[in-house]
Amino acid sequence: METSIKKYAKSLGFDLVGITDAEPFLEDEAIALERIRSGYMDGLPWYTEERVKKMNRPTELLPGARSVISVATSYKVDESDEIGSLRGKVSRYAWGDDYHEVLKNKLREFCSGLDDIAGFPVKTRIFVDDGPMNDRAAAFRSGVGWFGKNTNILTPSHGSWVFLGQVITDLLLNKDTPLKKTCGNCVRCIDDCPTGAIVAPYTIDNERCISYLTIELRGPIPVPLRPLMGDWVFGCDICQDVCPVNLKAKKGNMGSFKKKSGFSAPELIPLLNMDQKSFSETFRNSPVKRAKRVGLQRNACVALGNNKDPRAIPALEKALREAEVLVRMHAAWALGQIGGKNSLISLTKALGEESEKDVLNEINSAIENCAEDISQREAD
Repeated sequence: METSIKKYAKSLGFDLVGITDAEPFLEDEAIALERIRSGYMDGLPWYTEERVKKMNRPTELLPGARSVISVATSYKVDESDEIGSLRGKVSRYAWGDDYHEVLKNKLREFCSGLDDIAGFPVKTRIFVDDGPMNDRAAAFRSGVGWFGKNTNILTPSHGSWVFLGQVITDLLLNKDTPLKKTCGNCVRCIDDCPTGAIVAPYTIDNERCISYLTIELRGPIPVPLRPLMGDWVFGCDICQDVCPVNLKAKKGNMGSFKKKSGFSAPELIPLLNMDQKSFSETFRNSPVKRAKRVGLQRNACVALGNNKDPRAIPALEKALREAEVLVRMHAAWALGQIGGKNSLISLTKALGEESEKDVLNEINSAIENCAEDISQREAD
């Protein structure tokens, strides 16, 4: 039966399939609890000890569960669009359609076929990174891949460019053996993380991770981290881009993850000028909508500040006058990073019109940066 199940899953477009039992993932639970207690999951209030205990016990998620079928689907596609100083970067997983809905629809179809393969009604529950299920623990124990030091699952054939899905079932199936592969002495992901978010092998400080800062964080980005973010406006792939396993990863079979035009390296000024209606229409079927419009515009300001292109000054000045408080704060910071007399003029004008304390603090700091920049240019 196991062979038929795997063959059927691959016929639906899944690249990898593994099977494990429904026993608790106790080691993974202990590691997750320690991360919470060490403060590394701060900023994610929903990630509680109660949730961790539930996500590592398949039988609590489906009473009577006996097996977990773990699938992986590659989202590696063609390389990014043209990049430039007025463009940002989006994590590769968000270049195409929202994987949650794509994979859930495929898994529903897969579960329907399980009844035919088994010859009787089968109880199932599916997860695609959207509920209390430890998908990486299941992928590891089922032999789909192994844990990279950046905590992603690495697969021998498709690297870490994979979406994971899980089917908990009451079918009793023969389980696969976990892979014995490791990353050895390689620490490329740790060394190349610009914010130092990978504080130790297999341990990430959530609040330093660019993916968290650009997607999950709803408030201002800490000032010391802004220059380290480069031009990432949604997610970050640096720890995956430098991984030697990913350099030879195969492309996947699902066409839904093909790159949409302009999604891998979006123009930043149009993002900054986007209203809610345009945002909703543009990113309706995209993971990018998770960042919310204001969050994405905040991120665009940071990217423009880091790119230091003076052509962005008029758009940042407009945002500093008209945008929400969070965006105004980061627009001021960006103008301070670009520097020069034009930025200083824009900031000085805004200083006399602004009433929000947090924005005023950003403007004053940016004015100081501009003054220093102008003095340095004159000295040179």
